[in-house]
Amino acid sequence: MEELTIEVFETEDIEEKIDEIMKIYGNEIFHLVYSYVKNKAVAEDLTQDIFIKCYKALHTYKRKSKFRTWLWRIAINHCKDYLKSWYNKNVIISEDEYRKNCSQKETVEQAVIQKDEDHRLTSAVMDLPINYREVIYLFYFEELPIKEISVVIGLKENTVKTRLRRAKELLKERLEE
Repeated sequence: MEELTIEVFETEDIEEKIDEIMKIYGNEIFHLVYSYVKNKAVAEDLTQDIFIKCYKALHTYKRKSKFRTWLWRIAINHCKDYLKSWYNKNVIISEDEYRKNCSQKETVEQAVIQKDEDHRLTSAVMDLPINYREVIYLFYFEELPIKEISVVIGLKENTVKTRLRRAKELLKERLEE
């Protein structure tokens, strides 16, 4: 994944900075948020909220970690706050299905089989408890190394490894059913 260049931070125009940040990280933050909330509309709203928080807190970024790690920490904390919120627990929002496009080269049969397998895997991952879901998402979908995952979610590396192992076991059990 592309990392911000030093020129972006040296510019005085904060709107230019935030535009560049949104271009580079918008999709991955959305997918991260979706993995927590399981609802496209809510994920879109929370993603916007996260970039607003980023905009307001940009002056606090001290470059002690990668910018991406700093931004992900904001996103994960915001998602966890949302999941604990009264709004999330008491307001029902209609689900907007998240769909993937099938390749034109695949036959209809292959597309149907692949879609069913993808749906089963996605459902199994989304049914995991949040502490397992987040490590699976970050490790497999975002391809982050365990060391960076531990920084992003604020846990020790061994805890991340344990959660990853347990998550794989749970997925295996659920997919073998």
